[in-house]
Amino acid sequence: MIKVTHFNGRKMAINAELIQFVESTPDTVITLINKERILVKESVDEIIKKVINYRRSIRKEIN
Repeated sequence: MIKVTHFNGRKMAINAELIQFVESTPDTVITLINKERILVKESVDEIIKKVINYRRSIRKEIN
């Protein structure tokens, strides 16, 4: 899970494994594999960093 800030200011955690893509429209929109779209305050680069850190933490737990 990664923590993000919904555009209305509410904090939420989303399953990073369900992210299909992230785009800047200019607002940042996360589209999940079920086609649900989430508008967030974080930039595309911030979301990418969060997903990378999440995946690294998963690999560290396996090893």
